[in-house]
Amino acid sequence: MRIPVLVSLVLLAALAAAPWLLSATLINAAISMLIAALFATAYNLLCGQAGMLSFGHAAYFGIGAFATIHAMNAIAGAGLLPTPLMPLAGAVGGLLMGLLAGWFATQRSGAYFAMITLAIAELIHSLSPHLRDTFGGEAGLSSMRMPAWGFDFGSQIEVYYLTLAWVAACIFLLFLFTRTPLGRLTLGLRENSHRLRFLGYNVHYIGVLVFAISGMFSGVAGGLQVINNEAANYVVFDPAISAAVVLNTYIGGVHAFLGPALGAALMTFFGYAVSDMTQSWLLYQGLLFVLVMMFMPTGLSGLVIHSVRYTQQHGAVAFSKLLVVYAIAVASLSAGIVLLTELTGRVFSQDYKFLAQAAGPAGAPPIQLFQHEWHPSAWSTWLIPAAAIVLGIVLWRCAQGISARQADRTQMLQESRSAS
Repeated sequence: MRIPVLVSLVLLAALAAAPWLLSATLINAAISMLIAALFATAYNLLCGQAGMLSFGHAAYFGIGAFATIHAMNAIAGAGLLPTPLMPLAGAVGGLLMGLLAGWFATQRSGAYFAMITLAIAELIHSLSPHLRDTFGGEAGLSSMRMPAWGFDFGSQIEVYYLTLAWVAACIFLLFLFTRTPLGRLTLGLRENSHRLRFLGYNVHYIGVLVFAISGMFSGVAGGLQVINNEAANYVVFDPAISAAVVLNTYIGGVHAFLGPALGAALMTFFGYAVSDMTQSWLLYQGLLFVLVMMFMPTGLSGLVIHSVRYTQQHGAVAFSKLLVVYAIAVASLSAGIVLLTELTGRVFSQDYKFLAQAAGPAGAPPIQLFQHEWHPSAWSTWLIPAAAIVLGIVLWRCAQGISARQADRTQMLQESRSAS
């Protein structure tokens, strides 16, 4: 059995067992992670596979969400479809919107294509609060999950398994699509569309189909979110959702099929875990994206692939030593950056300014952070995070040097073996 298939089966088994190990709050977070993973994988079909960068993919996610909520409210609230099949309405909505928008957007390429997708998404986002019959105005629309097939869908565990089934099936279908002749042609769109046109292919037709398929699976993701929340409003068209799927996809890695799913799942969990701890979590998210693009342009999936190759070339012992140095460097850098950011944020916050004014000549009060008092006027308060950042940079450079020397040593051994 091939290793990727085995890894996929193990991952699927772990996801199936997850609800019995998680709390209710974490189950809801896991549902959001699955939906984000499907959305990012669908987006990557257009961005990573076909090379068309869209800045407005929330439009198809949102249309799928509202198509699903209308299907749930159809026939006097009984539902147009059984609850387990409701995401099909989202798929149809995303597909139709993808065909319509894709026909216009794919007339251009590059930055012009990206601007057209952004304009379409902004148009829908601006109009949606005013189209009350369709989008429910600012309050949005709500519905209820109806019992079907022996399930009442009243518990989050049942919703989780329904979401998992749809996400696994859709990701598998997307994977199969990449193996079809049309899926292979999408690589030609990314690499050299002029050559495809020279060979006689209708490039515009291929682009529209890929756009529509990506929109269809994005609509399924939107439908699953509606089933989970039992409500939808115009916020699903927000530009932040379009930006989030771009960030998640590139953080995970656009050149690996499951890379965007990995990035989306991790960043969604990051949002759940960190947003309650600090108000600066969006800053950390943006900083992480910048660092990944600068030092790991292939994303987290590329890092995993590189680690496997390094282990195969240099051995597990050499990789373990290098991993320890990199881990300490990342921990030191992270600690320094987080401490410096949180201290700065609290010092310049409005609440702290009031406390400092109330203290008067006594001086600025200490800041309670990480179960320790930090005095803003003390030099050690700012020296400690600065030293942690410097130490992290030095260790990172040392790890790069170790990696380079190991590569040179391995190359010399190979050359000596070939010479002998």
